Amino acid sequence: MPLTGAGNRFIGGAKGHPDMRFSPYIILFIVAAAAGLFFAGFSTHDFVEHLDRQVHSIHCSFIPGLDNPDASGASGCHVTMMSPYSSVFRGTLWGGLPVSLPAMSVFAFLLFRGVDLLVNRGSQERGPRIFLVAAAALPVLTSLVFGYLSLVELDAACKLCIGIYSSSLVCFIAALLELRAASQPGLGSEFGILGEDRASENGDLRDYGLSFGQGVGFVAIPALVYVIAMPDYAGYTGTCGALAKPEDPYNMMVALGPQGAGAEAIEVFDPLCPACKGFETRLESSGLEDQMSRRAVMFPLDNTCNWMVSSAVHPGACTVSEAVLCAEPGKADAVVDWAFENQTAIREAAKADPAAAGAMVLARFPEMKSCLGGAAVKSKLNKSLRWAVANQLAVLTPQLYVNGVKLCDEDTDLGMEYALSRLLENQAKGGSQ
Repeated sequence: MPLTGAGNRFIGGAKGHPDMRFSPYIILFIVAAAAGLFFAGFSTHDFVEHLDRQVHSIHCSFIPGLDNPDASGASGCHVTMMSPYSSVFRGTLWGGLPVSLPAMSVFAFLLFRGVDLLVNRGSQERGPRIFLVAAAALPVLTSLVFGYLSLVELDAACKLCIGIYSSSLVCFIAALLELRAASQPGLGSEFGILGEDRASENGDLRDYGLSFGQGVGFVAIPALVYVIAMPDYAGYTGTCGALAKPEDPYNMMVALGPQGAGAEAIEVFDPLCPACKGFETRLESSGLEDQMSRRAVMFPLDNTCNWMVSSAVHPGACTVSEAVLCAEPGKADAVVDWAFENQTAIREAAKADPAAAGAMVLARFPEMKSCLGGAAVKSKLNKSLRWAVANQLAVLTPQLYVNGVKLCDEDTDLGMEYALSRLLENQAKGGSQ
């Protein structure tokens, strides 16, 4: 005889076993949580690979693992990962704690709760489903925030991130539908959910507390293990060389960012370099920019003017570098900001027509007509390149020197806040390590 007593929390079948008709909403919830765990897992894997301080290809596909990882560094996933928003506590940990790690933990917790609700058909009150909706709301709200940052602040479409956002939304919708089914006797019984049982209508606060504690454990334990397992990179600070001739006898350096306070810093700079743009974004968000008085040495990776490169890595960079040098004192930042905002358009236009970059500069800064392309600015740019040769610099941008001591190239992306803060601290103490 079927078990239908008020004290039973499931609709029984023959011999007292629970009805194994599974709710399609819980199945959908489980699939979405597993998908979110999959996407967040690949994102965390890509981040962790960079903890060896080297450059690695990353996955940027809606089907990661089946598509070849991106090695160009131009994908939206790369831009997002190298942004200030991809991790927290960057000043304390090299690279910080990747936000994709707690995302993995949250999806793992949702998967656990979904499977538990599917298997344990004896728990059919609304309480567990209300908690499921509340838990699923967390990644949805987080996705809204990070989706805004990615699309508006970074202007980047990260496919792995979109996978996480979509999984979050499906989880939330499925949880709502499951709660709705449990709230409607007819619809609930159709899927094996007992809608008539209202013994715990508002849920048990103790059960909510235990469930919340489970969620905290799912997030906190992996994060703690990550922090404990992190290598100590402090010993690398200040070990990557120094400038042999930091002086500027030709007055070819350009003031960049706040001036007049903090350590003297020199940045080797290409205004059309995506890595330079990312570096400036991280530097500004870190607050470390205010602790330095920076000057830029223009080093365009464009063979139009730079004999050290065999091809135009960044087409139009020579012209835009001239524009930075042509800017009136205190106004170079405006040219740099414009170049950063239009990097892709300038490079593509200059690749098709070498004169296009100059036309774009003059359209935005017509006051530079008498300077841009002239012998004086070309000579100044040439002296910038010769300064790089005199200091035996690598053909690479960006490079940063604080009081002549180099910030390691490996620390200009994910580890910038961690390494630069220590370099500044060491220099403030007189260069002690």
